[in-house]
Amino acid sequence: MSRALRRPGARHLLGAGLLGAAGTALAQGSGGPGATAPVDVQRIANGVLGVMSYAVAPDVTTSSLAIENAATSNPALTMVQFGGGFTWSDATPLYLEGNAAYASYDPVFIASAGGDQRPLPVQWRAVSATGGVGWDFPIAGAWVFRPLASVTLGHVASDLTAVRWWRPQQGGDDLDFLDSGQLEAYGLGGALMIDYQSRAPDLEDDLELRYTHVELRSYADSSEGVRGQALAESLSLWARRRTPTGLVVWDRPLRWVFEGAYTRFLGSETKLGIDRIASLGVGLELDASAHEAWLTRWRAVVRYRFGPDVLGWSVGLAAGF
Repeated sequence: MSRALRRPGARHLLGAGLLGAAGTALAQGSGGPGATAPVDVQRIANGVLGVMSYAVAPDVTTSSLAIENAATSNPALTMVQFGGGFTWSDATPLYLEGNAAYASYDPVFIASAGGDQRPLPVQWRAVSATGGVGWDFPIAGAWVFRPLASVTLGHVASDLTAVRWWRPQQGGDDLDFLDSGQLEAYGLGGALMIDYQSRAPDLEDDLELRYTHVELRSYADSSEGVRGQALAESLSLWARRRTPTGLVVWDRPLRWVFEGAYTRFLGSETKLGIDRIASLGVGLELDASAHEAWLTRWRAVVRYRFGPDVLGWSVGLAAGF
């Protein structure tokens, strides 16, 4: 479930564990309302990849992201992300991570045919997947340094079905892309992480500092005339503490979960008007390790998210093994 917290002039950030809904008019910064055909398809392509850049790394601040359209208060962007990472074992400190994301974005452009001008509501559907491989190098005690290489693949489809009957006949590559066009993208880059994990019978602490840098580009299978690029770059700090509640469930202590996160966006993500987001969360965690179960931990966390002109809350669900 999700709920916007409103204040004058604020963008509204919504989330719901596995669902998020949002809409800031990327079109307004990319030849949107007030523009006339031909649309700047280069900026469109860059903007599409800019939206995708939010999802190249697992991050609780953007796992379900929503930005309301200030003019209509109507969500037009839905972005959902599933992801996580783990170290293979103490003996083999190979670190693996992956995440998959889906985005549905509905910008509105203005096109002209002679003296007639009409809005073109476009539907964009994007999917992306990122995989990363790293290695843990011990620093001291429970601290490790983790370099990570990653690869991203993405696909965006554009559709003008709702107004295809009116489409201007001489649109060129710009309207050709908006009407049933496709954009294929790949990203290469990586991350540098400093990770701390402390384990005790009654207390567990996790702390992670991460710098991510991935360059996204379209490639040859994209529609004719459509080429885009974007930079996914961010610096994030994440911390979590687990403490017993005093209750026992499934023969193991039921634990409180306290969480905090801060992400500073440094790349193309800032073009949507968000340069940083913070998150505070509290929840509960069940431990099923006393029984034969593939998934040994179940966690639910309520998160409050905030930043410059941004605030909202989300409910996150997670399982571990």
